[in-house]
Amino acid sequence: MRRLALLGIAAAAAGCTGGLHSNTPGPQAYVLRAPAAAAHEAHDPLPSVRILRPVSSPGLNTDHIMLLQSDRRLSYYAGSRWAGPLADMVEALTVETLRATGDWTAVEDSRSSFNAEYYLQITIRRFEADYTEQPDAAPVAHVSLTCELGRRIDRELIASFVAEGAEHAAQNRLSAVVAAFEQASATALTSAAQRAAAAVRTSQAHSPPSAGKPSS
Repeated sequence: MRRLALLGIAAAAAGCTGGLHSNTPGPQAYVLRAPAAAAHEAHDPLPSVRILRPVSSPGLNTDHIMLLQSDRRLSYYAGSRWAGPLADMVEALTVETLRATGDWTAVEDSRSSFNAEYYLQITIRRFEADYTEQPDAAPVAHVSLTCELGRRIDRELIASFVAEGAEHAAQNRLSAVVAAFEQASATALTSAAQRAAAAVRTSQAHSPPSAGKPSS
């Protein structure tokens, strides 16, 4: 009996060790890059802006690469994922995009300890590969972001808009789908950056002089 017990312990230990050295490949992680800065008209720099952590619509609060099928079925690509939660990735892309424009004095992320004059809240409405039109063909990557731009000092909402992008994948392969996501997100974020900057400039142009400030 003692010999059988020792053999059982040895077998259990061997099983645990084998599990720690599994040959099963892990999921592939994908990242997206922010769009390159485009040439634009020179302006005086805008005040600082903070990008708040994006809010994800139901089903998108994950690191899975989501896909939409017929009958509104939401699924994901097995064995692959984004390099982090979708909200974190969209926040990082937004910060990089706004910094690349050179429009702002500073662009802070949600973890920054510095105050900013403006804040941008994004809600991720769509970020999925859409197979509903042709289930067996290459999908369309859809990105839809609801953006709300506010002023910190008085908590006034100065602009609310939707920034969108859509890109047809070149092939029904994950590498092509990720490339389509990158282009669709670049389109959406470039639009968001332009509209946010334009909204602040318009707000500044229509703001009354500060109280107590002598007129020139």
